Amino acid sequence: MGILAWIIIGALAGWIASKFMDTDASMGAFANIVVGIVGAMIGGFIMNMLGGVGITGFNLWSLLVSVIGSVILLWILRMFKNR
Repeated sequence: MGILAWIIIGALAGWIASKFMDTDASMGAFANIVVGIVGAMIGGFIMNMLGGVGITGFNLWSLLVSVIGSVILLWILRMFKNR
């Protein structure tokens, strides 16, 4: 997957996850992209550990895995922020 595809998937996944976790007001476009890309790595790692398929390219499955990883990342960040 090319860098442009990572940025697009990252932006979409970060934005969807921030809407789901209600952090959209405090995040900008760059933060959504970073959260989405790091979330894709987390989601891919978790899916591989469970025996599934992680990020496979520019498709709906990769977006879903990225959103799951992004939600997990935002949840972890929220836990540290509340301390």
